[in-house]
Amino acid sequence: MAESNKAMASVLYYAREGYYRHVQTVVTELLKTYGSDPALLFWKAYGIIMEDRTSEGIRELESISDKRDMVLCSSMLLIHAHKKCKTVDREAIQQLETKIRSERTTCGEKSLYYAGMLLWLTGKHDKAREYIGRMLKMSPTSKEGLTLQGWIDLTCNRDAFVKKSVKYFDEVLAGTEQPKPLDAMLGKARYYLSRHNFSHALDLLNQAVASYPGCVPALLDKMKVQLALQDWEQTMETAQRCLLTTQDQGGCVEATSLLVLELLAKEGSREEAANRLAHLLVLLDRFEPKNHALYYEMSLPYARIAGGNTLVLEQTTTFVERAISLAPLNPTYVTELAYQLLLRSQVKEALQTYKKAFNLDETSVPALAGIIHCQIVEGQLGEAEQQLDFLREVQSSIGKQANLLFLTALLAHKKGQPHGDVMKALEEVVDVHFGTIKGCPMSTKYFSLLNPAFLLDVTSLLLNYAPNEPTSSSSQVPPILLKAAAILDPLTKSVPGMMEALYLMSRVKFLSGQAETAHQLLQRCLDRSPNSIPSLLMMAQINLHQGNPKLSMQSLEQALSRHFEVQSFPLYHLVRARVMRAQENMAQAVASLKTAMSLLTSSSKKQSPSLSISSSSSLLPPLTLGERLDVYLELASAYTKMGQQADASKVMQDAMAEFTGSAEEVRVQIANADLLLVGGKVEEALQVLKGISAEKPYYIQARERIANVYLSQHKDKAMYLSCYKELASRLPGPTTSLLLGEAYMNVGEVDLALEIYEVGLKQNPGDAVLATKIGQALVNTHNYNKAITYYEAALKEESQRFLRCDLVELYIKLRQYDKAEQTLVAALGHLSQESELSQLMENTKHLLLLAKVYQKSSQQTQTIQTLTKAREVQSRVLKRVGLEQPDAVQAQKQLAASISCQMAEHAAGAQDYDEAVRFYSEALLHNDNHSKARLALAHLHLSRGELEACEHECVTLLRLDPSNEEAIVMKADLLFRKGEYTLAIQHYQELLSKKPKHFVGLSGLIELMRRAGQLGDAQPYIERAETASARSAYEPGLNYCKGLHKWYQNDPNAALHLFNHARKDSEWGEHALFNMIEICLNPDDETLGGEAFKGVEEETEGTQDKGDAEQVAVRTAEKLLKEVHARSPASALKVKVQENYVLMASRSKQGMERALAGFLELANSEQNSVPVLLGVATAHMILKQTPKARNHLKRISKMPWDPQTGEEFEKSWLLLADTYIQAGKYDMAIELLKKCLQYNKSCSKAWEYLGFITEREQAYKDAAVNYENAWKYSNCSNPSIGYKLAFNYLKAKRYVDAIDVCHKVLENHPGYPKIRKEILDKARLSIRS
Repeated sequence: MAESNKAMASVLYYAREGYYRHVQTVVTELLKTYGSDPALLFWKAYGIIMEDRTSEGIRELESISDKRDMVLCSSMLLIHAHKKCKTVDREAIQQLETKIRSERTTCGEKSLYYAGMLLWLTGKHDKAREYIGRMLKMSPTSKEGLTLQGWIDLTCNRDAFVKKSVKYFDEVLAGTEQPKPLDAMLGKARYYLSRHNFSHALDLLNQAVASYPGCVPALLDKMKVQLALQDWEQTMETAQRCLLTTQDQGGCVEATSLLVLELLAKEGSREEAANRLAHLLVLLDRFEPKNHALYYEMSLPYARIAGGNTLVLEQTTTFVERAISLAPLNPTYVTELAYQLLLRSQVKEALQTYKKAFNLDETSVPALAGIIHCQIVEGQLGEAEQQLDFLREVQSSIGKQANLLFLTALLAHKKGQPHGDVMKALEEVVDVHFGTIKGCPMSTKYFSLLNPAFLLDVTSLLLNYAPNEPTSSSSQVPPILLKAAAILDPLTKSVPGMMEALYLMSRVKFLSGQAETAHQLLQRCLDRSPNSIPSLLMMAQINLHQGNPKLSMQSLEQALSRHFEVQSFPLYHLVRARVMRAQENMAQAVASLKTAMSLLTSSSKKQSPSLSISSSSSLLPPLTLGERLDVYLELASAYTKMGQQADASKVMQDAMAEFTGSAEEVRVQIANADLLLVGGKVEEALQVLKGISAEKPYYIQARERIANVYLSQHKDKAMYLSCYKELASRLPGPTTSLLLGEAYMNVGEVDLALEIYEVGLKQNPGDAVLATKIGQALVNTHNYNKAITYYEAALKEESQRFLRCDLVELYIKLRQYDKAEQTLVAALGHLSQESELSQLMENTKHLLLLAKVYQKSSQQTQTIQTLTKAREVQSRVLKRVGLEQPDAVQAQKQLAASISCQMAEHAAGAQDYDEAVRFYSEALLHNDNHSKARLALAHLHLSRGELEACEHECVTLLRLDPSNEEAIVMKADLLFRKGEYTLAIQHYQELLSKKPKHFVGLSGLIELMRRAGQLGDAQPYIERAETASARSAYEPGLNYCKGLHKWYQNDPNAALHLFNHARKDSEWGEHALFNMIEICLNPDDETLGGEAFKGVEEETEGTQDKGDAEQVAVRTAEKLLKEVHARSPASALKVKVQENYVLMASRSKQGMERALAGFLELANSEQNSVPVLLGVATAHMILKQTPKARNHLKRISKMPWDPQTGEEFEKSWLLLADTYIQAGKYDMAIELLKKCLQYNKSCSKAWEYLGFITEREQAYKDAAVNYENAWKYSNCSNPSIGYKLAFNYLKAKRYVDAIDVCHKVLENHPGYPKIRKEILDKARLSIRS
């Protein structure tokens, strides 16, 4: 029972969908099982006759024409067959009609059912409803009758009947029998589809698929519903399932057609789609070889979404040619062939074909419209206008048609008529065209009706009247761009793989001031077609607008390398000139513009008038009139900048001659006025600008320039304001209201500005820009209470809910966190149950603001919870945005990446580094170019000692952004950690050569050069930074770097002075304070706790009391410590460590014991902290507990070196070496000292210890070499080292060198004890003797 139900439902499905050979195939299989069943033979004859094989069909019907239940339907089908014959047998038809009249008075319910079915399938719904109505009176519960009644009402295109149709299906499906009748299930699902209730339709079809396994019609209808849902992934999965089910029969036509649709509409894979179309043609040739209507219908959507691709259009024209070969007299098919030839830019062939179609049917409006289109493209405007006038008369009787309206606009454009006429016609085009597809769910029919190729031509024509320069962020987007975006928006959503639509949308977004969105859309174009010249040139323009001339030039070079013929396009040279100008290369800019001018002159007559950019993805459309003018204006501007006023004036005169009388004439006048202003001819410029009347385009720009002259040149505020008042009175509207308001703001008349904004907002309650301006004006003038009142009142209006975020930001600014929280919680409660994508996006925005509120109010737990909610909502947004708002995908991914980054920062702050790594990695999954996340991840890897992972992130970041300064600094840091000082220094040098004021890089270079033993080489970079800084004496970063340099040169007093200038800075203050504290506690850079030099230094330095000075320094260090506001756990730890060092510096036993206790307490929580362990060891050494100190120091010596604590490692190795020297273990000490010098070649203390050891061993020459290095790296300023060096020179018989060092010491320290008597005098005496 179920199988027969499925089989008959399949017959009915294929009959409904027009797959007549499929009907015959299914029936033939059933006849093998059921024999010569009259009903099956009727369906077989129906399939044959619908293929126009009328003679064969009539013969099939002869065997069942006398069967009781078949008389009525077979007679009707015979009449239908006779009417399809070339020679109609009128006599036979009359006999059959007589037979029908006789039969229908006595026929039974079965006879009525089949007759009603045939009438419905042949489009006679009312007659079919009459027959089935009679049948249902005989048998009210007949499931077949009720189902057919439902289908008749559902497909009659009359809403009242469509609404009633579902009750018939419900009545059939109400019983308890299982499985439910398949045709009724398919009918009810189709009803839900027609009412856009896709979820119910899908549920019903899932039941049908489960109840009837392997049922292809159920799968096909399911596939159509999934497509209507725009769920491409599920649609393709079902299509593949259909193909798998039908693989024994050789394939499935509808499933294959959907695969082609997905390749073209979603993926944009045109070559693969062309191959699939060839396969689809094979399937049609095999399964529906006589179905001309199917060949024709199959070609429609693919031709219209092919983007002018030749390979695809060659296949679609083959489909139409097949249809024409089967029905050569059908004008509709011939007209379609002509249209597809026009899409292939074969204008002459298209014109001839349109004429053939018109000859077949001289009433064919589409054929005549096609002829007119070809004539306009060919430049035959007179003939086209005559034909179009005739069609306009016809249009009054047939109603408005989009293609005729478009031809009117196109002809007006070609004839140079006022742009207002063209705009009016184009607006009608859009309204009429989108009216025809209103309510149509996504399907192959939808794509045919949408006709993206036509909409691209409409948009291209519209953009001829768009501004050539991007709109500023403070200005309203021109209406023409809003209209273009409204056309392209459904295109980019429905056909995301159509790069021509993406390209035009990117251009619209760019001109609308949304450069980042334009960049993202264009990148999608280039991902699909890397060789597209229009996309590459547009990318060059966007990069240039974003301030990246280098990237812009890369795009131009790529275009040139891919298509050398790009040099023959003026637009290439225009963009190149703009790049050259941005790089201050005016000579090259002028050369490029001259080339563009010569190309314009030579190609003006040859240039193709085609407006469509869909014909080729690799060739450029012709320059618009505005772009042609841009060449002149850019050249004039370049000459002006080079001081060649005469050349500039000549170019402007040429422009005036070229564009007088055109739509761009006013732009020439404005540019000429600008040139006069540059030449100081202010009054002449004003006269030119005042000559531009209000009805002219660019009138607003002219008045703005006049106003600016009055304000900047004449200092006349009254005249400045009068210009904007005149604008507002002559052209009332939101744009001029906004301009007048801004003018009042510019002269400080805030109250008047607010009045203007409020009036404008009353006239346009939904104007977001005006509403925002009012709030901003109140906030900027610190009128916070009034701003809050305004925002609160505005939020009561549904149209101004977008101001909620502004109100919350104001609450945060005023630290009214409770009110901010209440506002957001109320908004989130209102929106939490909404599922609209726009509302989900708003939810995310509100949650992020709420997290900011919690963070500002130090509620960390709530902050993390709110961010988690925001992350969950944003994940829902990402699942839907690709389908519903494809152009917003990148922006939403960036927002998701930002949320992940915030969560990572909180995890890192809580020292949950694994979680932080996970969130940063998640951010990079959302946005691989997120430099902040990648840099933070690299920092995390670096702090954890994961150098390879860190290097991987740095290399990736530098590949994506070679100029990323932080990545360069980190790469240098990595090389430094690896001991590759030379390469690390090179990285810093390259950075500082480009940015001498990059103080992070400069401080890193100083540190590296010190460790490489090249500290003296840092001075030129410091001097260069001083030159580049306008206020170098007050630059905190520069003072910090200079202080660091002086400190490392052993000049602590100068270092303290310089660090003091940086200590109040938010960026450099903390580092400067810590350095100042260290200098105060240890100005001479002694080894704290070390005793190896104690006796010697006391002997050489005497017993000079330094106690008072040390205590002053300690008190200073205490004060400085109080100024430190730790901003990280590492800084907080450093504060505690320094507090204990201050206690130790007091020299009292109590203070030292307290310090030791403090260090030991820290060591319990920070067991592997090198600064803490060093502090413990130092305290033990000062307290004479050497063995305990040595244990801690040995532990440090086994740890891997880390640059972050490099100074502490160095000090611990020196202190441990000191203990070994005291114990006479020189080999062990030397090993540690060499380790110090491995990481810091400038470590004078390590060289001093080595000199001390070799001196003890009486190797005076070696000792002298070590002391030489110690003296050199202490900047020849430490008298103790000088004394030891001179002494070892004396012992090594290097008397002259000893004398030189003595003089140096005495020059800086005249009272230094013993050196004169014990070394200088003895050296002199030795020379004399």
